[in-house]
Amino acid sequence: MDYKLIEKLQTLLPLGYFYLIVLGILKDGVFFYFLGINFIKFSSITDVLMSPISDITRFPILIIAVCLIIWGLYVFNNYQVKNSHKKWVRESLTHKIFLSKNINATEEEFKKFIKKQFLNSIVVMIACFFLGGGVGFGISARDRIKNNDMKFNYKITYDDGKANDIYLIDSNSEYYFYVEKGQKNITIAPNGSIKKVELIKNRMLD
Repeated sequence: MDYKLIEKLQTLLPLGYFYLIVLGILKDGVFFYFLGINFIKFSSITDVLMSPISDITRFPILIIAVCLIIWGLYVFNNYQVKNSHKKWVRESLTHKIFLSKNINATEEEFKKFIKKQFLNSIVVMIACFFLGGGVGFGISARDRIKNNDMKFNYKITYDDGKANDIYLIDSNSEYYFYVEKGQKNITIAPNGSIKKVELIKNRMLD
């Protein structure tokens, strides 16, 4: 049993999850920024800690996409290691900087440096996924509201019995964020004021 590998994983996993939490906060911050909302004021510590899991389960296809990209990066990284002696590898930006700072580096040292770039690539790729998603979904939601191009797939019923069709923007453990049919203002309602939320247009059941 490789105990060094286990110890390394025990160190990396908490750091990795913390990294995802930070990205989740940034993604939600960017998303709600386009809607003029400071989401931190309406989020609990539970929402922050669960944000990575929430994002993954909300869009399962992203898991497949991320896994495919990681696999592609792994294959490409190995291909670079095998071709470390070739000009196109040595003249890439990061490799060129390493070789200029380590003129006497051996071929083995250079290969180890290339292997380390795999983790850096994953970190950058995941950051682009989260932040790009926040920007994309935020702009999309803003434009739907501005252009009255919303899909009212949910019906919300309040404690007093009043019901409205809504465009559900998002929700967390404390609040619902939505726009009522016929309105353009964003409503932020505490969960306690809502009796039930119905999904009235479910594409998976049509």
